[in-house]
Amino acid sequence: MTTHLAFVFGLLGNIVSFMVYLAPVPTFYKIYKKKSTEGFQSVPYVVGLFSAMLWIYYAFLKPDTTLLITINSVGCFIQTFYICFFLFYATKKAKMDTMKLLLSMNVVGLGLIIFLTQFFAKGSNRAQIVGWICLIFSFCVFVAPLGVLRQVIRTKSVEYMPFQLSFFLTLSAVMWFLYGLLRKDYNIAIPNVLGFSLGVIQMTLYLIYNNAKKVTKEVKLEVTEIVADDKELKLSEEILKDQIIDVVKLSAIVCSEIIPMVTGNELKNEINLPQLNVIINEDMIIKPKAIIEAS
Repeated sequence: MTTHLAFVFGLLGNIVSFMVYLAPVPTFYKIYKKKSTEGFQSVPYVVGLFSAMLWIYYAFLKPDTTLLITINSVGCFIQTFYICFFLFYATKKAKMDTMKLLLSMNVVGLGLIIFLTQFFAKGSNRAQIVGWICLIFSFCVFVAPLGVLRQVIRTKSVEYMPFQLSFFLTLSAVMWFLYGLLRKDYNIAIPNVLGFSLGVIQMTLYLIYNNAKKVTKEVKLEVTEIVADDKELKLSEEILKDQIIDVVKLSAIVCSEIIPMVTGNELKNEINLPQLNVIINEDMIIKPKAIIEAS
């Protein structure tokens, strides 16, 4: 019964772990759209690749560990793809840092572990030593995404801490903890206790700072709208002012060409215009004053 339950949780662990490996896809889609890695880091993927390779080595040293081999083989392939994708869009400095980490951990580090355990450890001791090393680096896998926590707290932004990754890591930790506990393999069970705890912390921070980010966006949007309205108001005032000036100019032009109408009682009166001095006679004929006086 225990063996069957262990198989079920191991199978569920494979499924959830596969989802964990796919969780960074939105992150890499952002990188692809922006053609830049920006604030994203390669550390989680390099450490994840190292851990997957190490667990495969451990699984070959233990009996009935097919489920460990399958999921970690898939993990190796996916993590390698992520690292290559990251290197393609990374800056020169980020590429150099990633390559240094990759060579030091996955080539030199793993090579030394295999060499030392093969030549200086025998039988069950070899599996036990490798199991402890796996335990330590499993902690690193769970801790690696926490490298951005400082950035999240400092910037109050969760842009570089994907929620999907934290969620599936937490769920995966539960499944593999139960699998290790039922198989009495504490090298698998123990690190997943920490994995569960850290996953909960990450999701809590995401919920806190994701809401803060939304509030900040709303405030920025309101300020932007106010500034836009103010600019529109100023523009409207300027347009209105220009229109008034144009109307005044047009009125001056039009009014200078209008000849005012007069009543019968004013027929013989002298009319003094700003630029024209005329007299209107009884026949309603307008003549310049100078001509009438001369006649």
